[in-house]
Amino acid sequence: MTADGQPSAAPDAVDVVALGESMVTFLPDRPGRLADVPAFRRGIGGAESNVVCTLAAAGHSARWVGRVGADGFGQHLVERIASYGVDTGAVRVDPARPTGVYFRTAADRATDAHEVAYYRAGSAASAMSVDNTDPAALDAGRVLHLTGITAALSPGCLELLHELMAPREGRPVVSFDVNHRPGLWREADDALVLLDLARRADVVFVGTDEAEDAWGTRGGVEAVRRLLPEPRVLVVKEGPLGATAFERTDSGEHTVRVPALTVDVVATVGAGDAFAAGFLSATLRGLSVRDRLRHGHLMAAAALTVPGDLAGPPARDHADRLAALDDEAWGRLRLGPGWTGADQVTEETSTA
Repeated sequence: MTADGQPSAAPDAVDVVALGESMVTFLPDRPGRLADVPAFRRGIGGAESNVVCTLAAAGHSARWVGRVGADGFGQHLVERIASYGVDTGAVRVDPARPTGVYFRTAADRATDAHEVAYYRAGSAASAMSVDNTDPAALDAGRVLHLTGITAALSPGCLELLHELMAPREGRPVVSFDVNHRPGLWREADDALVLLDLARRADVVFVGTDEAEDAWGTRGGVEAVRRLLPEPRVLVVKEGPLGATAFERTDSGEHTVRVPALTVDVVATVGAGDAFAAGFLSATLRGLSVRDRLRHGHLMAAAALTVPGDLAGPPARDHADRLAALDDEAWGRLRLGPGWTGADQVTEETSTA
């Protein structure tokens, strides 16, 4: 971890680099309103750091680039993310701004009972800019993973994304998760900003629900592709129904759809980030589009079956065995808490 202006050694090349804000999250010790919950346990959360923590736990080299306050929360974030095997050497410490934190209830985000209280305005991460972020650390990955959340934090953060996503020699493969969060945006042009950024990326992740909310798309996954023809790979997620990948190659456009798994859900937080990590992991390994989608679903299932943002991924051979199932066997899978341990697989969990 370096302070602003302090020189650092040339960064090592890694599989994936992610840039974004990570925050300390406080999870309730029981269900109920935030006003009624007496105690919370501390965790970490952040879309981009979630992705690289999951990738590192799955055996890939990964780096998180961010900005934290000179406080205990910032120190905890960096130490916790590093504990997954993520390189945090390019993280900057801001002596004048705090690390962001948030509190949430135990209720699922899809219910009216769900509450989240963010304390991130003016955070250290919102001060990220072209001038104070190490470009060499960001360009040293095979893949650079970004999200629309960073674009919403401040004009400086948006300018940084424009710089990173501009066409240039030596640019890594840019992965972009739209992550439309209307509550973060100060201006009404969020939809156009996110659309412009998505069109600059090589790999894009977006849900049909957020595409409809942001851009008014109608007509399902094909309508999203018509709006976003530029990305070489577009992954359109349909929640519990599945996900479709559109890939443009020298031989033309290929479309693959993989239905979602049946999962005994504990909490939905972090599932989208886990899906992106699974898809990127399989991409780095050169797997087929179908298997990239299946590994995305498997990583998402790991996150869905734990209460926090991050879940330990299944062992690679375990995930590969499940991803290789025929369509009928894949459709019979039912995954519940504890399924990621190979010794936990049962007939209900796997038909392999």
